[in-house]
Amino acid sequence: MPVQLLDLYPTLADLLGLPANPQNEGHSLRPLLENTGSPWSHPAITTYGPGNHALQTAKHRYISYEDGSAELNDHREDPNEWENLASAPSSKETIEKLNALVPTPNAKHSTYDFNEYFIEALW
Repeated sequence: MPVQLLDLYPTLADLLGLPANPQNEGHSLRPLLENTGSPWSHPAITTYGPGNHALQTAKHRYISYEDGSAELNDHREDPNEWENLASAPSSKETIEKLNALVPTPNAKHSTYDFNEYFIEALW
C-alpha cells in the first residue's frame, strides 16, 4: 500500500493516544500496522508547484498537470509506466475517481528562490 510522510504524525498521535489534529492531511497508519491486509483507500499524493499533482494507489499512478494534461499508469500491468492510459476511453471512470482525490488548494506563492519553475510560475 502506498503511504506518505504526511501519515507519520497522525500515526504517532494515534499510537500515543493523543487527539487527532483536524488540520493534518495525513491518515493514521495504525490499521496497516495492526493488519497489513486492512483496506486502505488513501492515495499517496505528491505535489510539485501549483496544479501539478501525482496520486499513487495500490494499482494506479495518476498525474494531473497544470496545463490540463494527464498521465495514468496501471502498475499491476505496466510497472515501468510505458503506456499512458489517460486517453483510453476505458480509463474514463478511473480518471474521474482519481481526479476527485486531487488536492484543490494550491500554494499562492513559494519561498523557493533557487528553482526557476517556482520563480516564474503564474500565481
